[in-house]
Amino acid sequence: MAHKLYINGRWVESSSGKTFKSINPANEKTIGYFQAGNKKDVDKAVNAAIKAYKKWRLVPPPKRGEILLEVASILRKRKKKLGKLVTDEMGKQIKEGLGDVQEAIDMFEYMAGEGRRLFGFTTTSELRNKFSMTIRMPLGVVGLITPWNFPFAIPAWKIAPALICGNTVVFKPSSDTPMCAVELVKILEEAGVPKGVVNLVTGSGSEVGVPIVKHPKIAAISFTGSREVGKFVAANAGLKKVGLELGGKNVIIVMDDADLDLAVDGIIWGAFGTTGQRCTATSRVIVHKRVRDELLDKLVRATKKLTIGYGMNHDIGPLINERAVEKVERYISIAKKERCKLVLGGNRIPRKGFFFEPTIFTNVKPKHTIAQEEIFGPVLAIMPVKNFDQAIEYANSVSYGLSSAIYTNDVNKAFIAIRDIEAGLTYVNSSTIGSEVHLPFGGVKDTGNGAREGGILGIEEFSEVKTVYVDYSGKLQKAQID
Repeated sequence: MAHKLYINGRWVESSSGKTFKSINPANEKTIGYFQAGNKKDVDKAVNAAIKAYKKWRLVPPPKRGEILLEVASILRKRKKKLGKLVTDEMGKQIKEGLGDVQEAIDMFEYMAGEGRRLFGFTTTSELRNKFSMTIRMPLGVVGLITPWNFPFAIPAWKIAPALICGNTVVFKPSSDTPMCAVELVKILEEAGVPKGVVNLVTGSGSEVGVPIVKHPKIAAISFTGSREVGKFVAANAGLKKVGLELGGKNVIIVMDDADLDLAVDGIIWGAFGTTGQRCTATSRVIVHKRVRDELLDKLVRATKKLTIGYGMNHDIGPLINERAVEKVERYISIAKKERCKLVLGGNRIPRKGFFFEPTIFTNVKPKHTIAQEEIFGPVLAIMPVKNFDQAIEYANSVSYGLSSAIYTNDVNKAFIAIRDIEAGLTYVNSSTIGSEVHLPFGGVKDTGNGAREGGILGIEEFSEVKTVYVDYSGKLQKAQID
């Protein structure tokens, strides 16, 4: 029996009559069957959300916040079970699976507090006896399209601010991790989210995602995924408010005065955590030539100690599916043809599941394909440079601009890097991974369209500003004229 869609507070079958399955990428065993939704299901979900919006937008934000706090409480109680589900369905190792759930807990808690704020501002008028202010208004029905690599965290980054602002939701998760989405929506229902406020439609991008993007009654789209799909969303959403969080080609700069052991820890975590399947994953290391050999030696020795297998008891889990393995193999083949030097890994592990060796190339130049394109796998490019200026030049030589880091003990270089690296995130003496829910998250250039999630900017994504004037002069006053 297949898991169902959630529309208007009821668990229902798709009008398509079709299902698809989700599998464990570590052993290829079936986790469950899910509804293959279609445009009719999207229409039903949108209509339910429109109806629910009439009442939900009038619920006081602190009361909405109470529901979000209950969501966080239930997530916390079930964290261990849900973390294992992340490991089973997505593949990341158990500590990261638990971290995925913790991030969702943190986001629901944070956004619950925003229900006591949702700040506008007051200011003076240019006229006598006239009051001026701004207030925040919900957008309406929002379409949320999420990826598989953070199956609890990323939906939480979108659903929590959308709800606290008073919007209603049509939620399409990745077809690689629908079980996590079903469990999250069950928790939302249990916490007291009214019927129709959150609607879940599982299915493919073409049958569910496209109708959501193009739907004339959806006011806004929030999408996290690839640059190519992001371009499609931007081109087809019409006049909707659109938030795009796309790919990255993230860099760690290691200067010759850096703590190399600390840098190695950060590089391994950034490059091989989540098997390289994060938009913030470290895929380039730009290292000063004076310490290049020493860093590489330490890095290779440390990487060889990593264990690969089922995430409950290994350091590195599988890639998400067969297509991901083939993509990594393709980039490794290209790198070899372009004469990048393979120093470690480069092979699929021949056993059940989608496992791949942590892979390190050196002698990589900015012109090389693996230095330019997002791979989304455990492949790291080492790029030697002669000085700090060249390091910044190499760092900015890509079309993406999400996360970046620099390891140095020179405070001047650290602050110049903060100023000059073209990225939405910069870490000093830490990895490219580690965003916190109360701070903005997003990037520049091809990483997105300027939208930010998290923190107060997450509220901005899911609300709009209304300017209010109250004239208590008792007569008609004309701005710019009187």
